[in-house]
Amino acid sequence: MLEPDAPTNRGAKGPRMTRTNLPDDIARRLARPLRRTLAGLWAERTARAFWPLATVVMALGALMLSGMLAIWPGRLGQTLLALLALLGLAALGQGIRTFRVPNRREALARLDATLPGAPITTLTDTQAIGAKDPASAAVWAAHRAREAARLDGLRAPAPNPGLPRRDPFALRLIAATALAVALVFGAGTERGDLAALMPGSAEAALSQSSWEGWIEPPSYTGKPTLYLADQPPGQLEVPSGARVTLRLYGKLGEIDIAETYSDDRTEEAAASHLFKIDGDGQLRIGKDTWDIVAIPDAPPRIQTSGDLTRTLDGEMRLPFAASDDYGVSAGRARIALDLPRVERRHGLAPSPEPRTPITVDLPMPYRGDRSEIEEMLIDNLAEHPWAELAVTVTLSATDAAGQTGESAPVEIVLPGRRFLNPLARAIVEQRRDILWTIENAPRVARVLRAISNRPEELFADDNQYLQLRTAVRELESDDLTAETRDETADALWQIAVEIEDGSLTDALERLRQARERLSEAMRQGATPEELAELMQEYRDAMRDYMEELARREPENRTDEPDQGEGMEMSQQDLQELMDRIEELMQEGRMDEAQQLLDMLQQMMENMQMTEGASGQQGQSPGEQSMEGLAETLRDQRGLSDEAFRDLQEQMNPGAQPGESGENTGRDGGEGRGRDHGGEGGEPAEPGGEPGGGSAQSLSDRQRALEDELSRQRDNLPGAGTPEGDAARESLDRAGRAMDEAADALEQDDIPGALDRQAEAMEALREGMRNLEDSMRREAQSGQDGQQGRLAGDPSGTERSDPLGRRPGGAGASATDGPLEDREDVYRRAQELMEELRRRAGEAERPDIERDYLRRLLDLF
Repeated sequence: MLEPDAPTNRGAKGPRMTRTNLPDDIARRLARPLRRTLAGLWAERTARAFWPLATVVMALGALMLSGMLAIWPGRLGQTLLALLALLGLAALGQGIRTFRVPNRREALARLDATLPGAPITTLTDTQAIGAKDPASAAVWAAHRAREAARLDGLRAPAPNPGLPRRDPFALRLIAATALAVALVFGAGTERGDLAALMPGSAEAALSQSSWEGWIEPPSYTGKPTLYLADQPPGQLEVPSGARVTLRLYGKLGEIDIAETYSDDRTEEAAASHLFKIDGDGQLRIGKDTWDIVAIPDAPPRIQTSGDLTRTLDGEMRLPFAASDDYGVSAGRARIALDLPRVERRHGLAPSPEPRTPITVDLPMPYRGDRSEIEEMLIDNLAEHPWAELAVTVTLSATDAAGQTGESAPVEIVLPGRRFLNPLARAIVEQRRDILWTIENAPRVARVLRAISNRPEELFADDNQYLQLRTAVRELESDDLTAETRDETADALWQIAVEIEDGSLTDALERLRQARERLSEAMRQGATPEELAELMQEYRDAMRDYMEELARREPENRTDEPDQGEGMEMSQQDLQELMDRIEELMQEGRMDEAQQLLDMLQQMMENMQMTEGASGQQGQSPGEQSMEGLAETLRDQRGLSDEAFRDLQEQMNPGAQPGESGENTGRDGGEGRGRDHGGEGGEPAEPGGEPGGGSAQSLSDRQRALEDELSRQRDNLPGAGTPEGDAARESLDRAGRAMDEAADALEQDDIPGALDRQAEAMEALREGMRNLEDSMRREAQSGQDGQQGRLAGDPSGTERSDPLGRRPGGAGASATDGPLEDREDVYRRAQELMEELRRRAGEAERPDIERDYLRRLLDLF
């Protein structure tokens, strides 16, 4: 049972407690919360009364522990100390005057105020009226039970001294912070600061000697500075090259200093000493001695950690591993020509020009520990003169101390770009020869002239041929210099790349640059905004590259599906892969994002090389038949041209040998000019070989051509279709015309043979048009929606006539359509027509020849 206390003052907050009579069970329940509440009241009132005194005491302690009182002049320090003492006394008096001892009644009132309805006050009350009435007593008991139930979970309230309101400038917190700093970093003195403020203490302090010292390891080691005063005497291991700094205070010369680990010497009476630890030795300061053990800094180690790999475009990848005690600071790869292993023949037979070895900086981690690193040297030296030649690679690593370690030389073949186009490969080989030595320039010029003697068959772009001829002229110049040679070599490289890749070069280069910028940003920890911008740049470059591939695709596309198993990627697959890369970057998983980015770039590189190397994958029977008929038509034209030249020699026996040899067959037929035997001016013998030619030979070749046409007719597809039957009928007519032409040649009736040969060629053309119609109908019925493909063109485009026109309906030429916009087509057609008109208008020519020429003009 709680004892009653004096009534609480009227100004106390909460319910007023007039009595503390509580049942025993309630008193036991309130005992612990009441004690805690009473302790909180003590803390509140003590803090309110004595916080100024505590602030003054903490300020004095901070000044003493920090050593500030000792460094101030005596008078100023004494004045400050007296001021603090007065403030402390005033604060103590104010605290005693305002402090009021709390009692249990106040604690009970504070505790009761934390509950709704003041249940403790209710429990201390007694029933005023109706105490003897059973009903009233029952109600009162129920009321007390409800109030007692509210005491469940009762807790003491937290103290609330309200100091922020009493100390608006937070002086107590400033003093506490200063004291904490002084405790951690304060210097202090042996005698104490208060004694130092006494009169005569300054002179006594100066008469005493003291010291302090540090051992600072080299910064690249990452080791902390050692404070010598905290190190117990004995063995002390420090990195080699560390600096020892000593400072002496008081009377100089009283502290003996000796060391045996350095060649540096300082006057013994100096106030400061600085030594560098070059090896093991001893350091003695006064009575303390340390045995210094210098830890040597070993040179870095480096070696290759795997085999060299290469990509199709000449990029080399060489893994390496390096290590050092305190971290590798830099690394280099030195690539030198291994002349004994070079196969010295052709352009490499002469002695090479001296060239400095290639030096490439090795990649290093941007952050983290460099004591053990594993990286990959990635570089593209495909344009270097030593590409595809034997070289040695020597890796070197340097640490922060300037020490260098080298690996054993590694023998490799310097990767170069693989050119799949034979012309591009030949140009690159000649480029290598002129870079090997300038003495190869005349030889290279001759070779380049030889490999480019048929530009219309080798170069898709006239500019490439013109650039090559310009390079040849530069190489043939008498005053060729090394600078001009290098510029010419660069031009040859660009020509070869354009021939190999075409317009894909620029798009692929932009894609590579975008990938490099994105990779560099990921390695350097760029902001999310910068990564998003670079990722969008990479997406744009990828889109341009895929569009360029799509434009080139029809050149290599076939109607047959791809055979075998291969990996196909759609635009959606590429988009999902790039989305995944961006997602990984946003999550901070840069290593995984870099791996995906490298994989995607490698796929693009392989796609380019595959596209450049791809050819036709196969032809349908109709396409094979069409090519065979086209070859037969060219052979027939060649025979007709040879027969016509023999006819000219019969009609003009005075012609010189080979005079008519320039009249070549069209479309590359066999009608090449040839030296005709016989002497000019001598008429041919009857039944002999006019002009030295052989009518019998021409007839035999005509028979062989007829047999080939018969074989092609038997293998012709489209049997049973109207177009296929029409094609066979046309080939039958062509075969009969060939047979009649062979008979005429055997009888030496060349004019008649020419007429029959013209009929055979016209029937062949009609048969080819019918075959095209048959294959077009078959393609349209078998592949809905696939338009514009004619069976005669394996590339999937329509076949053009010699003037570049597209075929019209029913096998006729679409004469209302535009001619193909190619300068050589117009020039060729114009030259042919002018030559035919000129010869047909020459009155001195025989009538039979002029009639034949007029028939040709009528046909074309």
